[in-house]
Amino acid sequence: MMAKIELKNIGKKFKDEEVIKNLNLTIEDGSFTVLVGPSGCGKSTTLRMIAGLDKQTSGDILIGGRSVNHIAPGLRDVAMVFQNYALYPTMTVRENIEFGLKNRKVPKQERDTLIHDISEIVGLTSYLNKKPQMLSGGQRQRVALARAMVKQPKVFILDEPLSNLDAKLRNQMRTELIQLHRRLGTTFVYVTHDQVEAMSMGDVIVVMNQGVIQQAASPAKLYGDPENLFTAQFIGTPAMNILNFSEVQGLHIPAAERIGYLGFRPEHVLMKQDLHREGFTLDGEIVTRESLGAETIYQIKSKAGVFFVKTFLEPMEMNSQIKVTIPYEQLYYFAPDGQRIRGIEAREKSLSFVGGK
Repeated sequence: MMAKIELKNIGKKFKDEEVIKNLNLTIEDGSFTVLVGPSGCGKSTTLRMIAGLDKQTSGDILIGGRSVNHIAPGLRDVAMVFQNYALYPTMTVRENIEFGLKNRKVPKQERDTLIHDISEIVGLTSYLNKKPQMLSGGQRQRVALARAMVKQPKVFILDEPLSNLDAKLRNQMRTELIQLHRRLGTTFVYVTHDQVEAMSMGDVIVVMNQGVIQQAASPAKLYGDPENLFTAQFIGTPAMNILNFSEVQGLHIPAAERIGYLGFRPEHVLMKQDLHREGFTLDGEIVTRESLGAETIYQIKSKAGVFFVKTFLEPMEMNSQIKVTIPYEQLYYFAPDGQRIRGIEAREKSLSFVGGK
């Protein structure tokens, strides 16, 4: 039962507004693929087109090698879980889960077996006779998942399913969804605006902005090897520091006129000069300090611009004058249009030649 999803040259317009532009994406069978991006980037629209709830303006959608362009949502073998759960308030948990099975004329014995097995998996067995209003947010989310699971679909589509939960419960449900995916082995397509959620859950993350895929890759690849400025700044907490290259002094780079921006991750900045690492040095002043238990995040003002540093070292005093070093191999370079430039080598004028990113 293959469930590879292929989106080929997909376009979507609402009246005269083009919200998806020539989108091409392959979601592999059995993967946990997360679509992530800011509000209005087109991720939920893409999900709704896969499910058949919205019709694409142009292009082809294939599920398991079969075109579903003209196939109704109920016949696509796709189950959706929404942000608002959409449970029937007058029905018990069992009746909510069973509703779709009854509509499909599934025999009672088979219904009972499915409900029993899936309730065990999502931890709802002791709640089957309760109404939704008696349940917590997390329990309601499990009912919505169970209702999708009893359909035994090829594809699960989840549209911001955890956004109504508090932070602790959201973390717990993230873990449960990862385990559920491993157990079912089904294709999961998940939409979120939360890059932490995306990084912790997805095998493949698709970063979108203004209806265009910026990059689709593993979490590690997105973090360590971003294709462009948008991805570099969207992935990572805090985001990658970006300085206008015209403001940067002391860094000698051949053909530097190609470079618009210099980037480096806050956690790659070295604050203690006794480490003697060769790299790009910046002088600055600590303007804010945020203590997060084991780690501290500093905002530092320099002549080249404001940047952040994330460190596990002993906290330093506010307003301190500081010199920091970013190893050459941890520097990223971007063209004026935001595209990544690779193969650049940098050195400070007074230091020996070292390779860079």
